[in-house]
Amino acid sequence: QVQLVESGGGLVQAGGSLRLSCAASGRTLSGYDMGWFLQAPGKDREFVAAIRRSSGNTYYDDSVKGRFTISRDNAKTSVYLQMNSLKPEDTGVYYCAAKSQGVLISGAYVYEYWGQGTQVTVSS
Repeated sequence: QVQLVESGGGLVQAGGSLRLSCAASGRTLSGYDMGWFLQAPGKDREFVAAIRRSSGNTYYDDSVKGRFTISRDNAKTSVYLQMNSLKPEDTGVYYCAAKSQGVLISGAYVYEYWGQGTQVTVSS
């Protein structure tokens, strides 16, 4: 069982930046592909970014390419999402997720473990 805890959300003006963090309670994340998902009000949970456990390859939704960066620390105990040039449409709850198997990376259904989410609100 992997327990994930997100932090770093908040209220920011359009054009601003936030850095989200995701930590695993009591264990490393080295054996997991990690993803970030956004659930906007009234919408399904949508893929934002992911990072492979072995290669470190990263993947982004087109809507955030060039603005968001996913990374993990060397000890692989935390994963981060640096969000720059934020837009009002980036508003919602951001979830961190982990999966240990399979090659699919962008579908929420392939992730086994989820954090509780952190709220990001971008004002215009």
